[in-house]
Amino acid sequence: MRPTRLVGSLLFVAAAGATTGAVEAASPAATPAAPGLRSPQDFASIADRAERSRALFAEAGKVIASPRCQNCHPAGDRPSQGEDEHPHLPLVVRGADDHGVPALRCTTCHQALTYEPAGVPGHPQWGMAPLAMAWQGRSLGQICEQIKDPARNGHRNLAQIREHMGHDALVGWAWHPGGARVPAPGTQARFGALIDAWVATGAACPAS
Repeated sequence: MRPTRLVGSLLFVAAAGATTGAVEAASPAATPAAPGLRSPQDFASIADRAERSRALFAEAGKVIASPRCQNCHPAGDRPSQGEDEHPHLPLVVRGADDHGVPALRCTTCHQALTYEPAGVPGHPQWGMAPLAMAWQGRSLGQICEQIKDPARNGHRNLAQIREHMGHDALVGWAWHPGGARVPAPGTQARFGALIDAWVATGAACPAS
């Protein structure tokens, strides 16, 4: 979403929010609460279909704009991390396949599961979103148009976008990031429902 800040994964990267500096011990109980998301039904009173579609995407955009998804969709060769989206430490770069360079692959540190004692996030598919899917520094309207463009979304149609955002396990990491990271807003199920409703109402995008 974060996820995010996949994906070719739309929503995820090599450092979606790893802790920095000294190693921090963290437990799931220490995870801060995240704000919620409104449901698609909350937008039913908007009579204009395109306006309702834009409002639905704006609500889903609370996930897309979160550090959990944004850190995963950097605009350069270096991922970011943390709530302030600072450059990843130690210095790593995306490499030819978005999973690091031969001497320092993402999986050198990021394993199949989040390692709570060190606060290092993990997932079997950990890696950076392709540069074509960069979200950082772009408006929600620009990201919306990008998400609909097969040339910039991993060659997905809208049905595949709905499936990816609503059910993909790597995207789902954004709601269970471990450590002291703030999860993406709401739940993946609610996020997926908003994307479903957005597509059903014409997939209109907010102004850039």
